[in-house]
Amino acid sequence: MKLYAAVLIALSAVAPAAAGVYGDDRGARPAALESCDALYDKGDRVQARACYSGLLESSDLALRAEAWWGLDNFKQANDVFREALKVHPDNADLRVRWGYLFEQTYNPEEAVQLFKEALGIDEDNVPAQLGVAMVMAKRFDPKSKASVEEVIAKREDLILGHLLIARLALEDHELEVAEEHLQSALQKVEADGRSPLETYSLLTALDLLREIPVSQSEWTARALAYNPVYGQIYSDVAHFYVITRRYREAIEMYEQAVEVDPQLYSAHADLGVNLLRENRDKEAYAHLEIAFKGDPFSAKTVNTLRLVDSFDNFKLYSNKDDLLSRGEEAVRAAIDTPHVILRLHEKEAELLRPYAMALSEKAAVSFSKKYNFKPTRPIYVELYPDHDDFAVRTMGMPGVGLLGVTFGYLVAMDSPSSRGPGEFHWGTTLWHEMAHVFTLEATNHLVPRWYSEGISMYEEWEARPNWGERIMPDFIDAFTEDKLLPVATLDRGFMRPTYENQVVVSYFQAGLICQMIDRQWGADKLLRLLEAFAKDTPTAEAIQQVLEIAPEEFDKRLLVYIKELLGPLAEKQGLQHWRAEMKQAVAAAREEKWDDVVAPATRAKELYPDFTQSGNPYVMLAEVHEKKGERNAAIGELLGYFQRGGREPDELKKLAGWLDEAGRREEATAVLDELLYVWPADEELHADLGDWMLADNLNQEALREFNVLLSMNPHDKAATYFRLAETYHKMNDSQRARRNLLMSLEIAPTYKPAQRLLLEIAR
Repeated sequence: MKLYAAVLIALSAVAPAAAGVYGDDRGARPAALESCDALYDKGDRVQARACYSGLLESSDLALRAEAWWGLDNFKQANDVFREALKVHPDNADLRVRWGYLFEQTYNPEEAVQLFKEALGIDEDNVPAQLGVAMVMAKRFDPKSKASVEEVIAKREDLILGHLLIARLALEDHELEVAEEHLQSALQKVEADGRSPLETYSLLTALDLLREIPVSQSEWTARALAYNPVYGQIYSDVAHFYVITRRYREAIEMYEQAVEVDPQLYSAHADLGVNLLRENRDKEAYAHLEIAFKGDPFSAKTVNTLRLVDSFDNFKLYSNKDDLLSRGEEAVRAAIDTPHVILRLHEKEAELLRPYAMALSEKAAVSFSKKYNFKPTRPIYVELYPDHDDFAVRTMGMPGVGLLGVTFGYLVAMDSPSSRGPGEFHWGTTLWHEMAHVFTLEATNHLVPRWYSEGISMYEEWEARPNWGERIMPDFIDAFTEDKLLPVATLDRGFMRPTYENQVVVSYFQAGLICQMIDRQWGADKLLRLLEAFAKDTPTAEAIQQVLEIAPEEFDKRLLVYIKELLGPLAEKQGLQHWRAEMKQAVAAAREEKWDDVVAPATRAKELYPDFTQSGNPYVMLAEVHEKKGERNAAIGELLGYFQRGGREPDELKKLAGWLDEAGRREEATAVLDELLYVWPADEELHADLGDWMLADNLNQEALREFNVLLSMNPHDKAATYFRLAETYHKMNDSQRARRNLLMSLEIAPTYKPAQRLLLEIAR
């Protein structure tokens, strides 16, 4: 059903009004609205709508705009605010209120612009300052907390300011800070007779984080006694489940939210999104449609509905079907093999299926044993050729969404075709995300984010010698500038970064922590830590229990470990020395002074051997050696590049060709095999790899490559059918060999290799 595609252009909708009355905390409003607000705030929506409707004939444009807003007619409210500002262009309060309308209706950019315009007129306008801080907080901006604190310093009685600080503190699990601000807000609410609903809601969330169930919190009862249809209290609690990846608990809260308030369309949308994360597609679609009919302005709702509709263009593949087709022995193996289901877009399904399925299954089997957890449900793995579709899957997640995301038994990620050749190693990404399935599900999603990400980074490095992201200059800078966080608070680096690229730095730090634990305590301690986190043990306590070391001492040992790993780069000037050598090498290369390139490029490589990004010394030196006729030296440089994780397709194909010419077919094949997990959409890659595999009697592997090549509708189909025929002939399958030869000759009747093989089979 695609109703939303047509209705999106509608300019009025029924969506929930602001769930509470806060006087001038969100800007000055006409006093005539107060009686209407009170009715809405108590849950008497019928009378509230009648009250707002009675204000629509007022000559006060600000009052009329607010009345339309109270009636959820955002287009009319927007139009009247615009008209009012024409009459009163210097009115800062009008701009503030219009900004909050945009903030409520999913247009934070316009909201911030209006808040800043208001501050241009009145630089001390507190509601405008609060509005900017509110938008920042919703974006997980690290400066949002300081911004709100500045506002509160100007007005200590600002209820919404205290509530916003409390929400940020709850997200960071700073419960004492949250309680202090919530008590301040509660005292002011009770003293002034203001709406207590949002305060009650966050107090309920505080109870939840202190392990008091929502149903047993006094604040839940008080909120519903005040307003029987205040479903927002459950929706607010669900938010804290979502940001800690506890989607099933979030679903329960959203279900209660819409049960209490069927018109809470934002909760219907969030419920739909989280049901999709649990692969409950039909239920999700039902709630998303309700959300859209009530609020067609929500980008989250519209985009997610479009995503679900696009599932018609995807194909599903099960590894159980594959196993059952492999014979009796495979059937027995299928019992103990985790169930994996691929969702691949039809335009690239046959290209990716053999590699994605094999890798997903291998990861599932490996992690199931290593982390002592057998999945109880199928693991869905989705690869999206359109990055925007993948982005919809990640909507609402804090931190930086990179290449993949895991919601438990659902892995979603970019497919290699969503980006340019060589831009990312999709095999490593898939392996990383599969590790998340096990760390999340083995702990019922209680594992801290740093540990789940750390295990996934560590497993990337363990998978193959040249897999995994290599330590980047940003991490080295952070290390030398003492910016790494203590292990006990490392989650903050993911949730609320305080400097550019801190999320990336935190990924590497977490991965190195897990690597150090493996190397110094043993891999079994990684499992013991996971078991501790499954009991909701805090990080500091888990480190002390499992590793028998104080967290502070652990942090010191980590710094020593990283220093030894980085070598000269760990020194304050280490990276500067490397950059200076690189600058000298690049300058010489630009002037084609090849002899002058070698020394600085070699020194740069020795200083920072893991640097294989664009402009790396390996490729530079390989080019110099090749120009000087030193092929073996050039091969050595590109092999070093490959072994350190270099993944530029053109360079790897060049290396494979050189190795083949040098009679080093096995190494050449290994290089091309690696390219399958970087950029598989290359006809030449599959043709060459298949030919080499066939020559080495790797018949099943060659068959895979030629079938994939055929699925790409290659330029030379006749040759591809012939390659398939050759492979089947070597496998003594004359029937399939003959069939493919006939297909080849149908395309190219004079194709002599096919004619000769057909004659040979006939004889």
